[in-house]
Amino acid sequence: MEKLSKADLIINPDGSIYHLNLLPEDIADTVITVGDPDRVGEVSKHFDSIELKKGKREFITHTGWIGKNRVTVISTGIGTDNIDIVFNELDALVNIDFNNRTINQQLKSLNIIRIGTSGAIQADIPMGTILASSYGLGFDALMHYYEQQSSASEQALLNQINQHFSQLQGIKPYLTQASESLLKQFAHDLPTGITATAPGFYAPQGRQVRAKNTVNNFIGQLNSFTSENQRITNLEMETAGIYALAKTLGHQALSINAILASRVNFEFSSNPNAIVEKAIKMVLERI
Repeated sequence: MEKLSKADLIINPDGSIYHLNLLPEDIADTVITVGDPDRVGEVSKHFDSIELKKGKREFITHTGWIGKNRVTVISTGIGTDNIDIVFNELDALVNIDFNNRTINQQLKSLNIIRIGTSGAIQADIPMGTILASSYGLGFDALMHYYEQQSSASEQALLNQINQHFSQLQGIKPYLTQASESLLKQFAHDLPTGITATAPGFYAPQGRQVRAKNTVNNFIGQLNSFTSENQRITNLEMETAGIYALAKTLGHQALSINAILASRVNFEFSSNPNAIVEKAIKMVLERI
């Protein structure tokens, strides 16, 4: 079997993966991702016990136990560029033999649940809602560097989305469905919708501060799309990359969104930490 080069798979002198600073035995089969490094401790404080704490750059990892379930929580930082690092390195930890630099014959599939913050773009979704992403719709460029295998339903919905956004110049969205098994386990009673992922926080999410935007009324373009029972419900910066890379690498992924803002009502929560805590407790209770 062909070996991966030292330039393609970078391993630290202590045997850990380059950015995450983790060894294969450091992560559980269930992984919770959060953007904010400070939120890792807000998740792990609910663990029955913590066996490991490691960190490097913005990537903080805690692994511990909830009852008989071993769980890892890791911070990704902001954006799909960081998702590219975290998901490739998580996959390497479970599916590559670091000693021989070869891909394992038997591949492991992780269950990966994002607990993140988001803004609603539909007027009927109030702040404080915990929403599960049925699809991740990427307006960033990450997945244009990877081969993707879209299902017939994903491609049909994406074709409608492309037609709706045909006036956007130089932007080619991609679309990936959530894990059906994780949706059933964690989101059977939650509102769902298509989550749009932007490559930035300001103009890429339709915000106007000082620099002039080239896309007019982006929020209006997003929330006016409908297809049968699907609509674009919220906007953030990681979900589409998580879904697409997870599918490409053979993992199961679900994004749980704590809605902190209403973009159409121009409101932001006065108590965002309580909403995030609500999402964290809900996910951990369902593991």
